[in-house]
Amino acid sequence: MRESRATRSNILFFFAVLIALGLAWKLLNVLELVYVSALFAVVLMPVVQQIMRVRIRGWSPSRPIAIVVLLGTVLFALTLFLIVGLPPVVHDIQRFAADLPKRIPDLVARLHKLPMADKLGVDSLAQRSEDLASSVATYLLASLPLWMKRILDIVTAFILCIYFMLEGEYAYYYFLSFFTASERTRLAKTLITAEHRMSKWLLGQGALMLILGITSTCVFGALHVRYFVLLGVLMGLFNIIPVAGGVITILLVASVAALDSWSKMLGVFIFYAIYVQLENGFLTPRIMKTSVNLMGLSVLVALLAGTALAGIPGALVSVPTAALIAVLMDEYFVKADGEQLAREAEATEAVAAKA
Repeated sequence: MRESRATRSNILFFFAVLIALGLAWKLLNVLELVYVSALFAVVLMPVVQQIMRVRIRGWSPSRPIAIVVLLGTVLFALTLFLIVGLPPVVHDIQRFAADLPKRIPDLVARLHKLPMADKLGVDSLAQRSEDLASSVATYLLASLPLWMKRILDIVTAFILCIYFMLEGEYAYYYFLSFFTASERTRLAKTLITAEHRMSKWLLGQGALMLILGITSTCVFGALHVRYFVLLGVLMGLFNIIPVAGGVITILLVASVAALDSWSKMLGVFIFYAIYVQLENGFLTPRIMKTSVNLMGLSVLVALLAGTALAGIPGALVSVPTAALIAVLMDEYFVKADGEQLAREAEATEAVAAKA
């Protein structure tokens, strides 16, 4: 009798898992929005808590007021950018759209001077570029509903993030209630450690984006690269995507610089090579310090996995997600402590000495 009940329970559990997986696949877009919103809420909560600690004549702001202050600061920064920074960017976009058809013949003539230009199919580049321009216009018109959906997703994620900051603790404590008291305490400490790492990553990444955006805009302007304001803003924004963001934007900038001269393109590559060394050797260790504590290989794998699973949103949250997974693995899967590693090293040295 007990065996039959256990068999029925196992069968029911199997079908329940299948139904849950089917629902998760059907609601994949919704789950993606919820996860991204929850992650950014976790990252931003320390900022909200810092605002709540501010005392003005014995009065401290409540959580809703602190969230309103944070959102007001973000909206003020965006408004300032729209007023001050957006007009030059829009002007550069208009110039780029107007100049591109005129610049293609010059670029083809420059490519003709390169070795093996005939084997590269340079002669058909102009015709392909004209076809590409019409294809891009058709694509933009056809993909307008998709872009509207993306904008709606961003607004939805923004609203969900606010709700998570307001009421996320209730869901958090409900999640912890599934564990025993001892495991609950251990898991809570681990998640707090992960929260600090992810929050420091966002603040550090924001600082690196700002530094790269300002520096690249100034350097591109000094090199007289066309549309340098637009390209500098893109360099800063795309830096939030580790490795790939910088590579994509610098190739774009180099292509624009090549429309004028090869020396400008060379100057762009030299600047980026120097900046990468400066960022990796000086800025990142001092800004990030040990906030994320991930190997370069881990960052690349996380980036590839996040991009494959959820595209650009997946790439944006790939590094903090990898930091969360790393903290959980350090706590629950890594068994060797410092003393054990020291004993293993001494044993290895002893075996090597005898050999």
